[in-house]
Amino acid sequence: MINASVGGKNRRVAGRVFGAVVAVVLLSVSAVNAQGSFTDKRDGKTYRTVKIGKQTWMAENLNYKIGKSVCYDNKESNCRKYGRLYDWNTALKACPAGWHLPSDEEWTALTDFVGGEETAGTKLKSKTGWSTDKGYKAATDDYGFSALPGGYGGSGGSFNYAGSIGSWWSATAEGDASIVWGRDMSYDDEDVGRGINSTISLFSLRCSQDVRP
Repeated sequence: MINASVGGKNRRVAGRVFGAVVAVVLLSVSAVNAQGSFTDKRDGKTYRTVKIGKQTWMAENLNYKIGKSVCYDNKESNCRKYGRLYDWNTALKACPAGWHLPSDEEWTALTDFVGGEETAGTKLKSKTGWSTDKGYKAATDDYGFSALPGGYGGSGGSFNYAGSIGSWWSATAEGDASIVWGRDMSYDDEDVGRGINSTISLFSLRCSQDVRP
């Protein structure tokens, strides 16, 4: 009787401990990947948002018409699918109040948090919407960032690689501010590329939420 009682008590304690561990794990996952939404009061569009680490990002490319922003191939359907493409100077002022164009450092913090830029593309890309060829690792979208391949544009009116490549601005310029750091992802690579680009290129834009003091 004594042994049975002790055994039962141990099982109850073990059950409570196991339950507490599960609760902590679930809470941790929720904190890392907390999803929500934001409505831009300027035009009424609503965007999904996601918290990754200490940062909160829009989980969609911005689609706010301003300045020299355009739709890929000048087709409105592509804006609905991929968001708009922006030159850098327009991108700097395109995010709504309470949000901003993320710096190069903020992009690096994101890719570091998800395990490093070498594999970040696979983890941040949407599971759908990308070109699919056999032999390339499928996107997993582990964090709900849902990056889409909106392609890019040139100042002369050319457009390239929608469906295969996504390119995004940072707010960080080099030298005389004629070149700017950005990020790119491709359907056939696992990484998130980091490079410098001309400010007159047309890239997608992901807004990051301002940090409250």
